[in-house]
Amino acid sequence: MGRLHFFSPEPLSPRTSLELGGSAEDLVEVSTVAEMAEALEWATNAGRTVSILGGGSNVVIADEGVSGLVLVPALRGIDIDRSGDGAVVIAAAGEAWDDVVAVTVTEGLMGLECLSGIPGTVGATPIQNVGAYGVEVSDVIEWVEVFDREAGYVTRLEPARCSFGYRTSCFRQCPNRSIVTRVAFRLRTDGRPVIRYAELERAVGSGGTPPDAATVRQAVMALRRGKGMVLETGAPRSVGSFFVNPIVDAQCLAAVEKAAGDGNAVPRFPAGESLFKIPAAWLIEHAGFGRGYRWGSVGVSEHHALALVHHGGGRTRDLVALAVAIRDGVEQRFGIRLRPEPVFWGFAGADPLDGGP
Repeated sequence: MGRLHFFSPEPLSPRTSLELGGSAEDLVEVSTVAEMAEALEWATNAGRTVSILGGGSNVVIADEGVSGLVLVPALRGIDIDRSGDGAVVIAAAGEAWDDVVAVTVTEGLMGLECLSGIPGTVGATPIQNVGAYGVEVSDVIEWVEVFDREAGYVTRLEPARCSFGYRTSCFRQCPNRSIVTRVAFRLRTDGRPVIRYAELERAVGSGGTPPDAATVRQAVMALRRGKGMVLETGAPRSVGSFFVNPIVDAQCLAAVEKAAGDGNAVPRFPAGESLFKIPAAWLIEHAGFGRGYRWGSVGVSEHHALALVHHGGGRTRDLVALAVAIRDGVEQRFGIRLRPEPVFWGFAGADPLDGGP
């Protein structure tokens, strides 16, 4: 139809960072909002459901594949507006996220450097409120432009309307309502980068000269690479962090400490008034799933227990079985039920991991 080229069916595993999963019933890439509207109209007329696929770095696809239309926003473009205080960087949804971070650092802008090395596209960042090293993308979002599928036109949402939370947003809570087309980030041109994690502070050094954004980016990339969180040729495939770090109250923290036993200090970070964030990786390792744990063709990363990996030649069902075993093992040991960070497509009935965040 029109300018669009549909692939029917289209294998999805090469389009995901896990390299797992079946095919899409139909798939189309769109490079403009007009093409997006045309594809959505086709889906409506054909009675197809629609799923939005960006870089494929945060999705687990069933072996049976996905019914309906998979729409891939391939919108491109990066603009920088320096007319006001600081600068506003406007990036299209199809741009690779780390490419945008690299551009901002090269341009001497601060605010995204701690989010270096995260795979995926710009359009995905507000959906799950991407975060790392104490910084969340919502900290610097000026607005999110979306195609409102119900209204049939493009609109902009201020941060207050996005319902940002820890690894979630209104876009994730209502995934079929809107499609992200562009995101604007308000960044700083002066001052110094925000460093909230001791691990990162140690990595950038404690010399007399405050680190700049480029130094922080370099340190973040090195830390992520050391944890196996950077997608590189030849490395096992993953979606990065598979589980969300749980946030607990003091009573729950005390129960975890009791379950851990003497000699096992439970790491925690402040997460609000009388709330604490416990690293899911620590819980996973102390529930018996250490780094390098193998479950056939899948397993736990040798570098970081929070990353579940595919070593090749596997099936999605194996990865899901491992994830369920880890979740249940942590709950049995510590009384905390971990929530998955990626989304799940094509699974019959209830979501295999309780629907995610």
